[in-house]
Amino acid sequence: QVQLVESGGGLVQPGGSLRLSCAASGSIFSIAAMGWYRQAPGKQRELVATISSRGSTNYADSVKGRFTLSRGSAKNTVYLQMNSLKPEDTAVYYCTSAAHWGQGTQVTVSS
Repeated sequence: QVQLVESGGGLVQPGGSLRLSCAASGSIFSIAAMGWYRQAPGKQRELVATISSRGSTNYADSVKGRFTLSRGSAKNTVYLQMNSLKPEDTAVYYCTSAAHWGQGTQVTVSS
């Protein structure tokens, strides 16, 4: 069964850091691009970052220089390192790959 499972969300103060993880079951994910989207209350889901099977990354302008997306050695796991977090980063973060979506993990940036 194809499944994407996110973890690592939580509450953090502005300026803090969090690392999100997404573990994908199914061999297709080792050769598929993977990515993160986020959706804040009352807003549309938006792209955060993507990574190709070869490791090429793409970031939304709003997170460039603060977020880093990487793949694990097993290729079917990705990590989103989020630094210098801002209140506007508050959202549910979703992992996606090969037309599949995870259940989402809440990130709240607040003092």
